[in-house]
Order: sequence, then structure tokens, then C-alpha cells
Amino acid sequence: MHREWTIPVGDGLREMAMKTEEEEILAGLMAAKKHLPSKFFYDETGSKLFEQITRLEEYYPTRTDKSILEQNAGELMQGIEGASLVELGSGDCSKISILLQALPRETLKTLTYVPVDVSMSAMEESRCNLQERFGAIQVSGIVTDFMQQIHPVSQYENRVFCFFGSTIGNLERRDAVRFVGKLGHLMETGERLLLGLDMVKDKAVLEKAYNDEKDVTARFNKNILSVANKIIGTDFEPDYFRHHAFFDEEQQRIEMHLVATRDMTVRSPLFEGNLEIRKGETIHTENSHKFTSDHIGKFASFSGLSVRAAYTDSNRWFTLVDYIK
Repeated sequence: MHREWTIPVGDGLREMAMKTEEEEILAGLMAAKKHLPSKFFYDETGSKLFEQITRLEEYYPTRTDKSILEQNAGELMQGIEGASLVELGSGDCSKISILLQALPRETLKTLTYVPVDVSMSAMEESRCNLQERFGAIQVSGIVTDFMQQIHPVSQYENRVFCFFGSTIGNLERRDAVRFVGKLGHLMETGERLLLGLDMVKDKAVLEKAYNDEKDVTARFNKNILSVANKIIGTDFEPDYFRHHAFFDEEQQRIEMHLVATRDMTVRSPLFEGNLEIRKGETIHTENSHKFTSDHIGKFASFSGLSVRAAYTDSNRWFTLVDYIK
């Protein structure tokens, strides 16, 4: 049983199938330490909740990332004529819009914007927003898990890869280096990668960002169980879990978990038997690794890229690195 996310071809978007969702979820739930891949946060409901998170006072990454883009858009977009802007995890396209606003219409006409996202709803919304605001730019998007399938972008030339928001932090350290290395191998001479990195900072600031007073992050975290229910037919009750997020100083990462508040039996037609979860047991849903200046150089050395420039904010909370092949 497989589930496919597609967008009609011929509507400025390319079709890409997702064929391993059930296996990934089942493997995570059957593991000794239960976990769910964080990409499953982003169904339509999850995407909307995340957009709410980005507007919260406690959640600094998005506004800090955007402020860096706003202050440096002109420099970042120098010599961009004829490029393909490939945004990995495009979401609502608000960040790429900051860069596009810095360009004259004549330059926009020469560009192709290639949003790449696992969420069909986010892709459709980003396409509509871009076409309404920047009618001159060509949009050609891909719905796929780009962590596993990056090769569809090979058809585009003169690429600038945009990986904003420190999404790279959701990967394990080794996997993050491998992914940037894969991008570096794919890139041609002169192509660029704009990579957002959330930096190590005060523990209180970090934990507050993932434990907001309005409990939006808690609802976002619990929604992943509703996504699992849809994909593999489980009968999780999200309200039987408590959101738990904390900073692991040794691993330099925020961990998000769902903690069972009671004993429960979870059923699915794909299970061999039932899944027993005990009160206090957790399902690990996300890691958000934080970075230091040493990581900036490590990404370069393992990918064959060079640091063209690095931009940060006054607090040095976030860094946007401009790598070039």
C-alpha cells in the first residue's frame, strides 16, 4: 500500500511520487526507541501550524533568517541573470520572495524558480503566491522528499540552491555533511548554495523557541500522529500525548518528543498484532541541531565548495552561508 503526492503536470509543476511513507513510519514505530521522521509534520494542517509558529514571538529563527535576507538581498542577487533558483523545502515562498523583490522585472524574466517540497499544499500555495507577486518569473516545482531524491533538479542549469531556515539541522550531523556533499557533487562550477544555519546560543533562548506559551508547537508536534493515522491507518489519539522539547547540550540540538500520558493500545491494518505504548514512553519526532563556525568550514571541506560569504545578525544567532563551487 503506497501513497502518492502529485501535482498535475502541465501546470508549471512536475510530478514526483513518494513510495516509502508507510515503510518509514512502520519502521519508526516498531523501533526499540520509537520515532517518526520529521518530514511527516508537513501535511496541510502541519504546514499551516508551522506558519503560525514562524510568527510567534518566542520563535526567533524565521524572523532572524528573513532579516539577514532583507539586509543582504542586493549583494546575494548580484549576477543572478539567467539562473535557476532551486529552493529546497520552499514552504510558503516568503524567503525567496525577499530576494526576488530586490530584482527589476527585466531580470525576473530571465529566472526560473524551482520550489522543491514534500508538501503538495505548500507547493500549490507557493506557486500561486509567486505568480501573483512576480508574474514575470517562470515557476517549475517538484513535489518530493529532496533528502532522498535530489536528482530531479539535474535538468536545470546555472543553479543557485537555497536551503533556508536551518532545515539542515533536522538531519543527524553525519547525514547533514553527506547531504551537503551530495549537493556539492551535483553542482557545476560557478553554481551556489545559500545555506541557513541556526547557531548554538543560550539554552533558555533555544528552549523557549520550541515551547511557546500558546502551545502552537505542541499542536504541531501532536499533528504528526494524525498524519500517521492517515497514512498507515493507526488510531492514535494525539491528546493522549504531551509535547516535550529540550536542548541537549552534549549533542548541541533541540529534541522534540511526544510523551504518552497513559498506557494505550494502537492498532493498524499494517501491524502484525497491536502496538503497546506505556505511560511515560516517548515517540521522538524531531532533532534540530545547532551549529558553530567550525561547522561552516566542515561543510565546505566535505563538499568541494568554497565559502563565498557568510552573513549573520547582530546577536549572531543565525548565519546564512553563501557557498560556491
